[in-house]
Amino acid sequence: MGGFSLWHWLVVLVIVVLVFGTKRLKNVGQDLGEAVKGFKKGIQDEDKPSPQLPDQRRDGDSTTTGAQQRDDEHTPR
Repeated sequence: MGGFSLWHWLVVLVIVVLVFGTKRLKNVGQDLGEAVKGFKKGIQDEDKPSPQLPDQRRDGDSTTTGAQQRDDEHTPR
């Protein structure tokens, strides 16, 4: 009940081949294979670390910008 035997799958395969034809099934298989390859390549590209840009700041570890420093100088205390 619920399980399909090998014969059921063979009958389904024959019906699919008769309906769609071997050429269309071949094209679908190629497109699916290319999609899987592209997906795997995309996953591998995400795993690689992105190149780090050199730090442009010259004033050490300070994280305040010049605009922030000017605003801080003019604010009343």
